Amino acid sequence: MKRLFLVPLVLLTLTCAASVASAQTPADAKRDATREKLRQLLETSGQRADVNTTFRPASKQPYNFVGTMKDGMNFTHVEELEIVISVTKNETIGFRVYPHYKGGYINVDKTKDSLGFAKKLLFMSDRNFLFWGIDDVGDTFAGYTFTLESGFPTEAIVIVLRSIRNTDGFIGELRPYIDGTTTPSTTTTHKGL
Repeated sequence: MKRLFLVPLVLLTLTCAASVASAQTPADAKRDATREKLRQLLETSGQRADVNTTFRPASKQPYNFVGTMKDGMNFTHVEELEIVISVTKNETIGFRVYPHYKGGYINVDKTKDSLGFAKKLLFMSDRNFLFWGIDDVGDTFAGYTFTLESGFPTEAIVIVLRSIRNTDGFIGELRPYIDGTTTPSTTTTHKGL
């Protein structure tokens, strides 16, 4: 008799544990809502002539959007700008803009003058609207991070999207450190996020 009572009790416990584990937390629901607002904003803002980028959900990360800015931007130094926008667990939205130069990313370890390049990135982080950094494999990006403490920053996100195209000019300033040149170049590859 005790065994018969334990089997349903164990099944009930497992069922309750599974439903609790699959239930969405308030933080998850808030993150999902932010992702949806961002999706809608990127859809409309991407159509602007000064943004001209189609954003899509990333294939490997459900809280990331990716887009490529190139058509109609008349870049002088980069072939394109790969944009990755993340809705984080910490109630922030992070922008990472990877310039594509001479067929790929600009990796700090492959630059002609790595120290000069790194110093120039730090200097530009102090002077530019977007900050500069390198990711975990050394690829260079321009970035911006929004906190969502005061709500969803619609107008500010549009301003950042409109400012991304200016990254091309800053790559022009970095070219002497990248490869020692000051003249334009072209070709490309992708991070595949």
